[in-house]
Amino acid sequence: MTKSSKIGLGVIVLLIVWAGFYVMDVYNSMVVKDEGVQTAWSQVENQYQRRTDLIPNLVNTVKGYSEHEAETLEAVVEARAKATSTNVDIKDAASFAKFQASQDALSSALSRLMVVVESYPDLKADQNFLELQAQLEGTENRISVERKTYNETVQDYNISIRKFPRSFIANLFGFEKAALFEAVEGSNVAPVVDFSD
Repeated sequence: MTKSSKIGLGVIVLLIVWAGFYVMDVYNSMVVKDEGVQTAWSQVENQYQRRTDLIPNLVNTVKGYSEHEAETLEAVVEARAKATSTNVDIKDAASFAKFQASQDALSSALSRLMVVVESYPDLKADQNFLELQAQLEGTENRISVERKTYNETVQDYNISIRKFPRSFIANLFGFEKAALFEAVEGSNVAPVVDFSD
């Protein structure tokens, strides 16, 4: 074996070793980002669970004051049941959309319940109701913050697995895009305010 063939072989070995370390480094960084997405998702789920846990107490408190609002209360209970029974795979857009729709339906049902509460001054003054309402409002804020954090984490991860040449490694090891939360349909339309009455 000549000296130049030994050098050529050495260069090839070094390139193979370098490529191996590069692939390993890229793979490990994708694993870290994927775990970040999973952690951010867990925080979103924790806040949704907190909201779900508050609902029975809220419904029971309102029930004590209003026998005429059974339809609204049933809508909240049904939306809660649907939201808690919806399984989600954050790497499957259809599954994620179904989960988001069930959570949005629950938010809508809770909003209708809060509108109904306005008709009952005694209920609005009830200390238990006020505490539950404050906890629910705080939870809705936490949900919003965690969804924002989740979306930022997912965006970083999705960009990472789509960049060239990382995308080849991501495809090789099965890294898939994660779904993002989107605004509720119609939220881009400003509400109409009419003071003409």
